[in-house]
Amino acid sequence: MFKIMNLRKKGCFILLSVLLVHVVGGNVVFNVEHKFGGRGRAVLKELKAHDVRRHGRMLAPADFQLGGNGNPTGSGLYFARISIGTPSKDYHVQVDTGSDLFWVNCAGCNNCSTKTTLGIELTQYNIHASTSGKSITCEQDVCAAMFEGESSECKVGKPCEFEVKYADGTKVAGNFVKDRVNLDQVSGDYKTSPLQGNIAFGCASKQSGDLAGSSKSAVDGIIGFGSLNSSLISQLAASGTVKKKFAHCLDGVKGGGIFAIGQVVEPHVNSVPLLSNNLGKSNQTVTFKFKGNLSLTAYPHDYLFETKNEWCFSWQDGGDVVKDDDATYLLGDMLLSNNLFQYDLEKKTIGWTQYDCSSNIKVKDETSGNVYTVGAHNISSASTMTFTFFFSLISFLCYLLLK
Repeated sequence: MFKIMNLRKKGCFILLSVLLVHVVGGNVVFNVEHKFGGRGRAVLKELKAHDVRRHGRMLAPADFQLGGNGNPTGSGLYFARISIGTPSKDYHVQVDTGSDLFWVNCAGCNNCSTKTTLGIELTQYNIHASTSGKSITCEQDVCAAMFEGESSECKVGKPCEFEVKYADGTKVAGNFVKDRVNLDQVSGDYKTSPLQGNIAFGCASKQSGDLAGSSKSAVDGIIGFGSLNSSLISQLAASGTVKKKFAHCLDGVKGGGIFAIGQVVEPHVNSVPLLSNNLGKSNQTVTFKFKGNLSLTAYPHDYLFETKNEWCFSWQDGGDVVKDDDATYLLGDMLLSNNLFQYDLEKKTIGWTQYDCSSNIKVKDETSGNVYTVGAHNISSASTMTFTFFFSLISFLCYLLLK
């Protein structure tokens, strides 16, 4: 069993050939013709276009539909919709940049929530209901690769187990599985196309702590965007599907926002090393200062909230879970809202700028060089609006029938 402590925190052209077969004098003769042959320099443009299409799913940006909000008196979290399996089913998972593991609740899970107040439908993953789902056992390379090392407790033929503990005391345990994950590849302005990848993830069979059995703001699991091998973005990057870059803009006013894998080209952000997090003070109650003279200013409405007649801060002292000589703080969604953040896990940098998270951003397709627009989403409000419209329509029809 692997135990994890989380913070909870030059392209080449492929020359394809067409083989035409016929028999001459009892011999089989292959007439080889170049697919784009016989037309001189004009073919170069077609070659490039063909290569771009062939590698269209390599290093592509991806768009995640986002929902929720960071207000502790509201949902208190942001979540994304992701599709898993064959046939595919939708799951709603909390987005966590402070951890690595991607896991969802499994069928028969002990203490896992089956209802939620978020206006979404909860779904438990069933490996037997997916034709592309596979169990992972201890002797498989993927088991050791998930956490960059082997475990003496994991025996040949036994399920590859995991147990993860978060900073808030929540514990989740289960087995690793592998299945097809379906994402939305950004293929044009406000347009997406299917993007698939085989991903190893946790199948949770047991929960304890704040997640266990609660219907308030319950989701199907957690998707960590850390840099370890176990994270979804690391696995996709290892297969050459995406770059280890992602960005989020959490809408603290309307909820939802923007979440995308890829390089943001607009707006521009300045970056600093990921692990710089010294706390300073300013006249605005608080400013987080980083290397390179960058700072993140938090105004009272960004970090103060009232609960049970007490005022609380939306960050947490990370000293108990991070052993570091410098002061370490865990920043919550409420504090990070209304800013666009860009993470580069390869260069280990983070950048940000104040931004309207209900608008849009521009991301770059690393293969074609094209730049596309990605807009904001709000899953929860869309669900609520649909239900309200349906209820109003039924009420109207009943009124007409009774009249």
